[in-house]
Amino acid sequence: MTDAIRIDAAFDSGNIDVVSATGAEAVLTIRRDRDSEFFQWFHFRVSGTRGRELTLRITGLNRSAYPGGWPGYRAAVSEDRQAWLRADSEWDGESGGGTLTIRYRPAGDVAWFAYFAPYSMERHHDLVTRIANAPQVSHRVLGHSVEGQPIDCLATGEGSRQVWLYARQHPGESMAEWWMEGALERLADPADPVTMRLRKAATLHLVPNANPDGSCRGHLRTNARGVNLNREWHEPSAERSPEVLAIRDAMDATGVDFAMDVHGDEAIPHVFMAGFEGVPDVTERQLADYARYLALLTATTADFQTARGYPVSAPGKGNLSMSTNQVAHRFGCTAMTLEMPFKDHDDAPDARAAWSPERSKALGRSCLAALADWLESAGPAA
Repeated sequence: MTDAIRIDAAFDSGNIDVVSATGAEAVLTIRRDRDSEFFQWFHFRVSGTRGRELTLRITGLNRSAYPGGWPGYRAAVSEDRQAWLRADSEWDGESGGGTLTIRYRPAGDVAWFAYFAPYSMERHHDLVTRIANAPQVSHRVLGHSVEGQPIDCLATGEGSRQVWLYARQHPGESMAEWWMEGALERLADPADPVTMRLRKAATLHLVPNANPDGSCRGHLRTNARGVNLNREWHEPSAERSPEVLAIRDAMDATGVDFAMDVHGDEAIPHVFMAGFEGVPDVTERQLADYARYLALLTATTADFQTARGYPVSAPGKGNLSMSTNQVAHRFGCTAMTLEMPFKDHDDAPDARAAWSPERSKALGRSCLAALADWLESAGPAA
């Protein structure tokens, strides 16, 4: 009798439960976020795989947070935890309460599978330490999470305009921290011409991971209390959402002229932006500044488009519990939510890797280039 494969997820950002495992096949389910109904993120290791065609069925997905994210989706897979490609995956909404079947033949004894390439807390700490030691970069802790983890912020620049870039309010959207890695690496290079322009025009504050507890726990959308941080910005509290409270208090101390909240979208296979058109008292200047940034980013990278995305909120109907709306309303500034796909990027598909960490990092660099143009085209600061 052939031994069954072994499946483990008791590690940083791990999430899977094993229903059964026989030979090279397994039936699996995804754990919900703690004290929440949200689930979609998975990350697990399969061992005993050499020379075997794996068949992994993740079931019960019709009740996941975004069932529309599964058709056309392919799971991320790695055999060295460095390069992440995509495995053959098939969606069946009628079987097993909605089943994603992943098929893959590893070359070696161990393979890793995830909803998107993970960004571990160890990598986060390495990134923060490396960038904090770069010339003209400073580090501060804005506050702490529910479970006591630091909310790290890296800052650079001497300009009067205040720029805030923050990521991973939703911890399962790991492409957001890959984006941050690309942006921070550019800002850490003192010889980069875009970095030189940005530092002259603005002071930039970057929060690479706004939800470290959820990241460690393998959550999709919430912190350690099961709270969706991107619905807390109107009235964050030290008990429910200390992560948001720390960031918003720091914004209050500096003011905000430009803000970008970096995310991933489960269902839409495109890179796009969501704005703040529905907030009360929005001005024509704010809307024009937002449109100017979108035009500049479109001209900077072919990976960004404006034809597809979320519906625009009706006037006065913007949800002020969400960060982009609250920040635009609170500071009278330009704010936006960047969304990257979990699936492939249909405007420029990649059959091997789909949307990837590498493309997320490249987009981070491109967003900074567009920001430098935006700041300069706005004219001198008031």
